[in-house]
Amino acid sequence: MWIWTGKNVKIGILGGTFNPIHSGHLRVAEEIGEYLGLEKVYLIPSGVPPHKGQHPLADFTHRMEMARLASKISPMLDVWDIEGKRPGLSYSIETLRLFHSYFGSNLELFFIIGTDAFIEIKTWKEYQNLFSYSSFVVINRPGHNKEEFSKFLDSLNVGFIWNSERKCFCHPSGNILLKKVTTLMDISATRIREMVAMKKSIRFLVPEVVREYIEKVGLYLINESTQ
Repeated sequence: MWIWTGKNVKIGILGGTFNPIHSGHLRVAEEIGEYLGLEKVYLIPSGVPPHKGQHPLADFTHRMEMARLASKISPMLDVWDIEGKRPGLSYSIETLRLFHSYFGSNLELFFIIGTDAFIEIKTWKEYQNLFSYSSFVVINRPGHNKEEFSKFLDSLNVGFIWNSERKCFCHPSGNILLKKVTTLMDISATRIREMVAMKKSIRFLVPEVVREYIEKVGLYLINESTQ
């Protein structure tokens, strides 16, 4: 893990089950990190996510190791097992609080999230408090209706106001919410698991080190709920 020197720092967070982590995740992290001038983007494998119970998860140790291997590819990336160390369900609000506890007042935090996940944010624990702890970068897909998105933000009742000069939504805490289109990579972790189970090649869908790890350990072959 990258060692913080105590200076002011801009950090991104990209969380997910990473079951497995794939090239789409990494490209989003790299592009947003570069666009915002972030010092690091942390990949945060979820421990026990409260909203993804329908798919059996590979063991956290495997998902963490795949994320660790993938993070070595770029100096922009790092990984933290912050959620795997906590008992029970993994909640983003607790992760954000731990980041602030570690980095203190010197931290400027950016939570990277896809549009599909963001529109479910009302189901998250203490969702209205999230925006006081972090700015949000919502990865937008072309074709999403801007007016509908603005109405959704209003429905959150957290005080976002559009700033035409900065081209982002501003929160009373000083944090922001901006929408960004990244390089589209239509890669699905579900599809990758299915391909592995069918013994099809997943080369170039995941980093080579991740592909080799999946093959070495035998992940996703028969009964992924036991892996």
